[in-house]
Amino acid sequence: MTVLMTGFPGFLGSALLPGILKRVDSSAICLVQPKFAPLAERRVAELSGADPFLEGRIAVVEGDITQPGLGLAADALTGVTEAWHLAAAYDLAVRRDVAVRVNVDGTRNVLDTLERCPMLTRLHYFSTCYVSGRYAGPFGEEDLEVGAPFNNYYEETKNLAEAEVRRHMAAGMPATVYRPAIVVGDSRTGETQKFDGPYFVMQWLLRQPRRALLPLAGDPTATRVNVVPRDFVVDAVGYLSGLPASEGRTYQLADPRPLTVEEIAEALAEATGRQLIKVPLPRKLARASLAHVPGLYRLMRIPPEAVDYFAHPTTYLTDHCRADLAGSGIEAPPFRSYVDRLVEFMRGHPEVGSAAMF
Repeated sequence: MTVLMTGFPGFLGSALLPGILKRVDSSAICLVQPKFAPLAERRVAELSGADPFLEGRIAVVEGDITQPGLGLAADALTGVTEAWHLAAAYDLAVRRDVAVRVNVDGTRNVLDTLERCPMLTRLHYFSTCYVSGRYAGPFGEEDLEVGAPFNNYYEETKNLAEAEVRRHMAAGMPATVYRPAIVVGDSRTGETQKFDGPYFVMQWLLRQPRRALLPLAGDPTATRVNVVPRDFVVDAVGYLSGLPASEGRTYQLADPRPLTVEEIAEALAEATGRQLIKVPLPRKLARASLAHVPGLYRLMRIPPEAVDYFAHPTTYLTDHCRADLAGSGIEAPPFRSYVDRLVEFMRGHPEVGSAAMF
């Protein structure tokens, strides 16, 4: 029995792997690009040092999802029984050709490779809630092609990639799709590998005096920001992936009671010790200003692409997720209950960046 994982040693894959290997009595192959192999080997050593149970069970194999056959020998993965596909170009400013190559072609190559794995019992595929694009209204776990415009090429190509996965599911491939909302650090420790999303706002507030300016795009009392901590995603996926009933399902790993933009701004202000001076702006003006006004991005360090998520019209339904987690004790904690720990970790770890791995 062998588990295949792409996207290691990324933020979620590194946290998920120990739990997967506790659930299934097998070894793991982590497919990594050559440039990430040294980091992956260090991460394996860290995981094995923290839990001797993992010693000798995780192999780092160099390959590339953008290559047919993943850049491996034809028979290298025939023993795979469970696959986890997390690798993606997660960058809101990604060029379309790069996003297509990694997210769409890469997923297609993984699916084609798994078609040649006769013992495959399940593919666990990581998508994103934002396959919805800018759909105005409630977006369900079975929804996908709803005709809404996309904020960026990341969203568009993740939508196309999930459509590929669903086509294979319809043809008989056993799979489960997970769609996280915006994932931030651990709710207990604040730990994260990347500062993006709400962290851009935290950093901007912390660079200002006690009375801090914060532009708010769109209607901050009407739109909501759906944020979940890494430990909720890891715990929920770890539990759901072990359920026979999760085969064929799609789960939106989102907060069923997300805060409005105004509420999340107030929570961030309180956690950073700032008093907000709110500056209302139309979304397109806020985005264009960051993109084109000389010096503004250098001052604020908020990417123009991030603005869209603070004026996002979609709400995410979590019916399957909540139904199948019922009785497990696993649920998305309220943002206000852990925002202080996110800020504390960010303040203590200036070395953490915002760059994506791909």
